[in-house]
Amino acid sequence: MSKLRLSITMSLDGYVSGLDQDVHNPLGVGGLKLHEWFFPLAEFREMHGEEGGEVNASSAVVNERRAGIGATIMGRNMFGPVRGAWPDESWRGGWGEDPPYHHPVFVLTHHPRAPIEMSGGTTFHFVSGGIRAALEQATAAAEGQDVWLAGGASVVNQYLAAQLVDEVDVSIAPVILGKGERLFEGLERDSLTLTQLRAVDGPGVTHIKYAVS
Repeated sequence: MSKLRLSITMSLDGYVSGLDQDVHNPLGVGGLKLHEWFFPLAEFREMHGEEGGEVNASSAVVNERRAGIGATIMGRNMFGPVRGAWPDESWRGGWGEDPPYHHPVFVLTHHPRAPIEMSGGTTFHFVSGGIRAALEQATAAAEGQDVWLAGGASVVNQYLAAQLVDEVDVSIAPVILGKGERLFEGLERDSLTLTQLRAVDGPGVTHIKYAVS
C-alpha cells in the first residue's frame, strides 16, 4: 500500500522557509541557508544533470528518500511566487525545463490550471479540490509506489492535522530563522504518535525519521 512520506528541512527553531518569499528569494529571506548541507552533495548535482560533488553521511539519507517515490505533492507557494489567479501560463516552476522530479507532481491551489508537461517525465497537475483529492490523484499516479509530501509548511501541516502522513523525515539545520513558515504549526498536543526509525548526523545537519501512527 502506498505511503505518504514527508521529507523536509527545517531550522533549529522549526521554520522551513523565511519571510518575504518571492522570485528572488523562493525560500524567503535566509531560507537557502537551510539547505547548505544538500547543495554540495553528488546527489544534488546528479538531480540537476551535473557531475561531481561530495559523498557523506547525508548521501544515504537522500538516496533513501528518493527511492520508491512515484509522485509528489506540493503547495502553490513551493511551485512558485505567483499569488492569486494565474495572470498567464508563463510561470512553469523554478526548476527549469527538466525539473528534478521525473514523475507526476500535484500542486495544491485554489486556482485551476491546465497540466504542464515538462522534460524528463515531470508533469505538474494543479488540484483545487483539497488535500484528500490531491492525495487520491497522487496515489493513483504513483502506481503502487509511495508519494512524497514536499512542502511547504501550510500544506504539510494540513496533511499532518488530517493524520494522512505515514512517515516524517526531518532534516534539522543549525540555523535560526526567527520568523517564517513553521512546521507543525497549529497541531494539537499529542495529535501524532511518532516512533523513531533512524537518526543520522551529517555535516551541517541532523536527519531524524519517524513512523506516524
